[in-house]
Amino acid sequence: MDKSRGARAARREARGGARSGPGWGLMRRPWALAALACLLLALTLAPGAWGAVQGNPEQSAQSQSGEQPAPDYSLLENWACWPEGETGEADVFFVCPTVYLGEEGRSNMDMDDQATKENFLGAINMEKGIYQEAGRFYAPYYRQVGLTVYTMAEEEREPYLALAYEDVAAAFDYYMEQCNQGRPIILAGFSQGADMCLRLLKDRFADPQTQSLLVACYAIGWRITQQEMEAYPHLRFAAGAEDTGVIIAFNSEAENVTQSVMIPAGVKTLAINPLNWRTDEVPAGKEANAGACFTDYSGQVLKEIPQLTGAYIDPVRGALKVPDVSPEEYPPVIQGFDQGVYHVYDYQFFYRNLQENVALRLAAYLEAQETAQAAA
Repeated sequence: MDKSRGARAARREARGGARSGPGWGLMRRPWALAALACLLLALTLAPGAWGAVQGNPEQSAQSQSGEQPAPDYSLLENWACWPEGETGEADVFFVCPTVYLGEEGRSNMDMDDQATKENFLGAINMEKGIYQEAGRFYAPYYRQVGLTVYTMAEEEREPYLALAYEDVAAAFDYYMEQCNQGRPIILAGFSQGADMCLRLLKDRFADPQTQSLLVACYAIGWRITQQEMEAYPHLRFAAGAEDTGVIIAFNSEAENVTQSVMIPAGVKTLAINPLNWRTDEVPAGKEANAGACFTDYSGQVLKEIPQLTGAYIDPVRGALKVPDVSPEEYPPVIQGFDQGVYHVYDYQFFYRNLQENVALRLAAYLEAQETAQAAA
């Protein structure tokens, strides 16, 4: 691993410079804070860009990425976050949400795209505070798909998503071979990053030894269906607040929403309510919400609102319905998303509850390990 002093300095500068970066003036508005989780996508997306890649759907993902070689994850430059003295009981492997817009002829991010890589780090920092107390924090850069890919039919998206996953899997393999040494693993991601985490679970965690290291997978902002669980029997969905080796997932929306990119019409996803840690439709009132937190690109909490909203799971769609806020207060931000789709707020609305739960599941995992070792 090339850990040159210059590379470390550049990374520190990227962290510290976020306040003066694009979109800082929007920080005064709570919805804009959450919007930055998706790189202010709607605010910077040019009209017509949604159709930019659809003129040639047969063009391969590899050719659209310019035949760019796969990243070498032995190089620090290919990691957005790499531990620098952190301690803790576990390792967090985090996969960044979509920060690349996409452009004509290029549906996967170029690894030489420095502007997007800076926003990678900012988007990661927005959620990092939920996980970082658990231990060492790893987050790779990868050739993620651009936002434009999500306007394609699902079968047309897959080559581009498969290329993105190749990088995530390669980064995870490097981490496992060089760094893990039997430490507990927390997988975490948001949106596209959650999709990548679920792919990792299906693939790499089919190995029982790797699965035994899993504290939990926080796949927030993407769907996981019962059919997928049955196709991959080693997967387990969370049933409460303290079970381990499980998937935690939900997708927030207003009560009147009937379809979204994350949960298309006619699809039912599994979900767990982050306020009462139930998987049924029993509602949790807003008094259970320990704090919605709106963060900036450095990870600083700029505004915290205790008891912002309650939530319940829709028994038809499996979506997490959020009744105590309005789409006018919290617009979808991303062009093409319907009013009431609270995707960019999934982490923000339930920040403190998620933060508490990470600590709780890790403690439960460590206690179970200690008990098993004592009995051996």
